[in-house]
Amino acid sequence: QMKKQCDQKLFIRMKTECVPCSLNLETQCPAGYTKITNGTGIPDCRYYLEIKTHTLSFPGCRHHCMKEFEQPECCQGHWGPDCMGK
Repeated sequence: QMKKQCDQKLFIRMKTECVPCSLNLETQCPAGYTKITNGTGIPDCRYYLEIKTHTLSFPGCRHHCMKEFEQPECCQGHWGPDCMGK
């Protein structure tokens, strides 16, 4: 019996919102995502604070998150919802 189903593994990456690094320790990824950075995350962003008429920008941190899922796909030579052969 030849394999008909050849699912593809896909990875979706996302970044959490930029916050002060000291607060980022507690930041969680959205449901279903795994945090791939640790500690205070990566200091590669800026966050903004509005004070009266001014907007101030500060260096901040964010976490990178990843989600793995399988996309159903038929092997070569098979097609359709049931991956039927030729």
